[in-house]
Amino acid sequence: MKIFDERQIRKFVHVNPKAIEIVEEGFTALARGNVTLPPIMSMDIPEHHGEIDVKTAYIKGLDTFAVKISSGFFNNQSLGLPSLSGMMLLLCSKTGLAEAILLDNGYLTDIRTAAAGAVAADYLAKEQVKSVGVIGTGTQARYQMEALLQVRDFDVIYVYGRKRESAEKYAAEIREKLEKNVIIAESVEEVIRMSEIVVTTTSATEPFIKEEWLHPGLHITAMGSDTEHKQELDAKVFQKADVIVCDVQSQCFRLGELHHAIAQGIVTPMDPRLIELGELTSGMKKCRRNDKQITICDLTGTGVQDTVIARFAYAQLQETTNL
Repeated sequence: MKIFDERQIRKFVHVNPKAIEIVEEGFTALARGNVTLPPIMSMDIPEHHGEIDVKTAYIKGLDTFAVKISSGFFNNQSLGLPSLSGMMLLLCSKTGLAEAILLDNGYLTDIRTAAAGAVAADYLAKEQVKSVGVIGTGTQARYQMEALLQVRDFDVIYVYGRKRESAEKYAAEIREKLEKNVIIAESVEEVIRMSEIVVTTTSATEPFIKEEWLHPGLHITAMGSDTEHKQELDAKVFQKADVIVCDVQSQCFRLGELHHAIAQGIVTPMDPRLIELGELTSGMKKCRRNDKQITICDLTGTGVQDTVIARFAYAQLQETTNL
C-alpha cells in the first residue's frame, strides 16, 4: 500500500480542464445507472462547530474505488487552521484491499467540489457573461472562481464576506492569480443584482439570498449546504427558478437547499423543473433554453466525485513518482 501526503498531491493535482472532465464523466456514469452510491454517513460535533462525513461510490467496471473521510470544523479559522481536512482511501474493487492512502487534508475534496461547480456553470449559465459573484471568502470561494474561469470567461468578480479584512485579502489574491477585476460588495444583495453567475460557498445556517433579488439570466450554484441544518438560499428563491438542478435528488431532498423548499411545500419531488446534473452531462435532458431563464444548481457533494478524483490523483502520482 502506498501513502501520499498533501504536499505530493498538491504538486500534481490542480483545478484544470482534466479534473473538470473526469468529474463530469462521474456524473454521467451516475445518471446512466453505472454507480453504486450509498447514503452519506454524517456526524455533527456542534460544540466545536464541526462535522464529519464519510462518502464513497463504486463505478461499474473500474478496478478501484474511494472511501473519503472528511471533516469541516468552522471555528478553525480563528485558530489559524484550515476549516476542512480529511483523507481518501483507494481500495481494490476485486479484493477490497487498500491500494493507497491519500492524506490530502481535504485538498482533493476542494478540487472535485470546484470541478462540479464548473460543470454546473458550463451546462446552466449563459454562454456569454461579463460579471460573476461569490459569497464567502474561504478556500472554496477561491477554487470555485478558478474553476469557473475554465468554462466561462468574465471581466469582473463581485465578492461578499462577513469580515471586510477577509474580503480584502481575497480580492488581492484573486486579482493577482486570475488577473480579473475584483470588487468587494457591500452586501449579498449587491452581488446577486450585479452578477450573471453567483456561487455560494458558506456554512450558513440562516438563508441570506432573497427571491426579490433574482433577475433574468441569473445562474446560482449553491454548494455550501451539505447537511440538514445548513441553508444559504431562502426557500422562496426556488419559486422564481425556471430550472432546478442538483447532483443527486435523493441526497438534496435530505441535505441540500432543496430540502428546505420541499419542507415548505415550495418544491415537490415531482416538480418538472427538477433535473440531476448527470442527466445534463449525459445528454439525457437539455437545460437552459434562452438567456432570460433563471437557473439554480444545488450541490451537496457525492461519493462518485471522490472516487474519480482519487483515481485521477493516484494515476498522476504513480506516473510522476514512478511508483
